[in-house]
Amino acid sequence: MISSYKVLTITHQHLNVDQLDIFAIKESGKALEDRLNSLKSEFGLLELQYLSTCNRVSYLLYTHEDIDIAFVRSFFQSLNAKLEDSVLENIAKYVLVLEGTEAIQHVFELASSMDSLVIGEREIFRQYKESYTHCNTLNLTGDNLRLLERYTCTTAKQVYSETGIGERPISIVSLAIKKFMDTNPSKDARILIVGAGETNTLLGKFLKKHKFQNVTIFNRSLDNAQDLSKLLSAPSFHLSELKNYAKGFDVICICTAANDVIIDQEIYTALLGQDTEEKVLIDLAVPRNIGKDVTDNYPTEYIDIDGLRLLAEENMQFRKKELVKAREIVKENVTSFLTSYQQRQVEKMLAHVPSQIMDVKDRAINKVYKDKLSQLDDTTKDLIEEMMDYMVKKCISVPMKMAKQSVK
Repeated sequence: MISSYKVLTITHQHLNVDQLDIFAIKESGKALEDRLNSLKSEFGLLELQYLSTCNRVSYLLYTHEDIDIAFVRSFFQSLNAKLEDSVLENIAKYVLVLEGTEAIQHVFELASSMDSLVIGEREIFRQYKESYTHCNTLNLTGDNLRLLERYTCTTAKQVYSETGIGERPISIVSLAIKKFMDTNPSKDARILIVGAGETNTLLGKFLKKHKFQNVTIFNRSLDNAQDLSKLLSAPSFHLSELKNYAKGFDVICICTAANDVIIDQEIYTALLGQDTEEKVLIDLAVPRNIGKDVTDNYPTEYIDIDGLRLLAEENMQFRKKELVKAREIVKENVTSFLTSYQQRQVEKMLAHVPSQIMDVKDRAINKVYKDKLSQLDDTTKDLIEEMMDYMVKKCISVPMKMAKQSVK
């Protein structure tokens, strides 16, 4: 029954992302495998798939059992014995329970990143596939979740290829790099990175991808700059040495946790020396780390977070409009899935028919009509057996064909 597909999911829409882990499985490796097998056994689940990301925790189930509030409470209490009573009493506020067609639609939309915190982010598709592969390897899934995975992947690929849901970047870093690349920089451009936190690490990955190699790093902590320095094979210096840097630059990428300006007009003038060329300044700090006196008085292409945020919002609105097309694709694929699922159930129900028909044939030849057949010549016996083989094939194919047509 299609209603045997169930989904228990907790997302950023129901709970703060830093609280999602109370519904997740804490173990990893063999301990995770044991916990999932224990869940499957304890709650009589025929199949189980577990998916945990930074902004969602989902359990995909195939079970004939009813999923009511009592089941949900028991399920998550088994996962986390330390769940507070207030959470258990209000579990319906946190856990979305879907079944049947709604569950199928939800999984399709999940893998297509239509339900993500960042619409169109393809990472969730990869995470879904890895989740299925892992659970399948552990023999937690079976024919039903296999069929769901096949259609889910087909749907997601179609959504990404036939709509613009994943087009137009919306992350600040990717937008900054795009604007930087629009300036047609030389691969030998002299790039100064000021700050070695998460944002500049992401910038560094883009720079490496685009093969920029002339990079120098400045940071308050040299220890914290080691990873970025290693990533880019770039020298790193203490931030206090920035004002004395005399090798020139073409680009500055800056993002620190400082609450004031790091590069003011005095430091910028020292960095320039006799250079009068326009420079690209990527300032992703809040508040800004490059003084306004710099951008007002020198020729610069200033890329700041405020302008990028506006562009990111415009791009997000574009992606949201593409959801209309994506939902039509999901709707069509849900219908196709339902047909395939019903056909598959018929096939499984009729799977025993061929062997039973063959048994009837063998019994007729070797028992019921054995004596009479022995009185016939070989040519006649061969003809009779050939006719029976023909009838067997028809008796197998006809009900199969009629059953498949009945679910179209």
